[in-house]
Amino acid sequence: MTAGDQQQNGAPFRQPPTGPRVAPQPQPSFTAAPRSPVQQVTDGYPAAFRWRRMASVIFFVGIMLSGGIRAYRDLSRPDAWSFWKDQYVSPSLSSVLVADAALGATGGTRAVLAVSGRIGPAAAIWLRERINESNLRIGDVVLLSSPGGNLEQGVLMGEIIRAHGLATAVGVVDKDGRIRPGYCASACVFTFAGGQTRYGLDGSALGVHRFTSKAEGEDAVADTQRVTGAILGYVTRMGISSQVIEAMSETRDIRWLDPQEAEAMKLVTAPLKPL
Repeated sequence: MTAGDQQQNGAPFRQPPTGPRVAPQPQPSFTAAPRSPVQQVTDGYPAAFRWRRMASVIFFVGIMLSGGIRAYRDLSRPDAWSFWKDQYVSPSLSSVLVADAALGATGGTRAVLAVSGRIGPAAAIWLRERINESNLRIGDVVLLSSPGGNLEQGVLMGEIIRAHGLATAVGVVDKDGRIRPGYCASACVFTFAGGQTRYGLDGSALGVHRFTSKAEGEDAVADTQRVTGAILGYVTRMGISSQVIEAMSETRDIRWLDPQEAEAMKLVTAPLKPL
């Protein structure tokens, strides 16, 4: 009996018309390797562009690593962290701006930037930024209240004050915005010396003392001579008598100058009476 006879008689096919039934072969399974971030970024772009994009990414990573290494080297210096902390984290100085302050019985009114605190390793940069933010004009006043601190920064602060044509005074601002007597000692005196006009508020005090060198032996002598020469040149340019250097050299403790001495040294140029 043929296959056709079986179909006609209702009998099922023992074999399909197209031949024996064959089970499908299993397909091999695999998982694609994950793409890198660079591949994800460059997918869908021409090959040349992808290479340029990849080169840019590599260049950026190199710059970041280079900057990190440079920052690490900078921070590894003994004084680097102190400088960064004083400039960005917790400045040693603080300020208050009084837009229209009365300087004294005969001083009139001016904008006053009251600066107080210890002079730290980044004090000069800090002061320059505060002066710029305050929009101080020639003749406005930087009011100082400080025990001193970094000698070099104190001198630089004085240079900045002179470059802006500002005056200086010693004192503090009370809660009502009025100027009250204060004190300025050690490195603060050189900041005060930068004033185009240097007001001497009655009751305020200026204190000087001998500076010390961290070097030893012959290096200490050479360092002291170098610093003394630099300080003498600075006070001379500011119109101050060399007598202030003599007063400094007399003691390692603070010597408070009386008003007559300060005027005789031309450290104070405009005495004022408090209100």
